[in-house]
Formats: sequence, structure tokens, C-alpha cells
Amino acid sequence: MGEKLWRIGTTYIPVTNVEESAEWYVSKLGAELNYQDQDKAILGLAEQSLFLVKAAAEQTANFIDAFGEERFSLTFEVDGLTALEKLHHDYNKKDIKVGEIENRGHAGRNFVFEDLDGNKFDVWSELSPTFKEKYFTKL
Repeated sequence: MGEKLWRIGTTYIPVTNVEESAEWYVSKLGAELNYQDQDKAILGLAEQSLFLVKAAAEQTANFIDAFGEERFSLTFEVDGLTALEKLHHDYNKKDIKVGEIENRGHAGRNFVFEDLDGNKFDVWSELSPTFKEKYFTKL
């Protein structure tokens, strides 16, 4: 019987200033700081570890797609459109750089936000059914 990958445990995010970035993720996004030194910070956020790694200036986790658009490499999920709209409002109040709520032609809605270094992240209004079944208590 073959082995398989079970989950993504850690995502590495390049940052120019570990201390400032860790404070931003904790204060703006509610991440939990688990470890920090001069070169990295380990955060808990959205049931995953994020490693903020000291990198050269202007390095990001973003990429350019086939149409020349800069894209995010990570999508967070929230539970429904109301939760997405509230989070979007909260991020605006916290002076996080956020895009408009978008209809991309599939289920749910999305918006993109950026950290201090310009790393882009997507937020989607639809929790995966498997995650809901596994972690949400049925009424």
C-alpha cells in the first residue's frame, strides 16, 4: 500500500524584518507567536504553521501568472459570505491593504490582502466540506 501526503503543515513566507512582520501577523491577523529569533518567526494561524523567514528585499511568495498578473500562492477560507464581509471590514479598519470583494465566477466570493512585504493572500468565503465535517460540531 502506498503512502500519501496528509496535509500541508508549514508555509514559508519571505519577510525583510522578522520582528516587525511577526508583530504585524500577531496584531493584525491574530496569529500566535510560537518562536522567534533574528532569522525567523514561527506562527500558528488557520490550523497551520507559518514560518516568516528573513529574506532579501523585494522577495515575496507571489508569482506572475500566464497573463502577466501578480498572484497569491495561498488562500484562507472563512465560513460564509457574512464572515468574509466582516473580515474584509475588520481588515480595512486595521489598515491592512485589502482589495475589493470579488465574484470570480465560482461559488462564493474572495478578496486579496497583503502583508508588510507585499506578500499577497486570498480569502474565500467557502469552507471545504471536508473541513466543516471534520471540525464543526453538527447541531
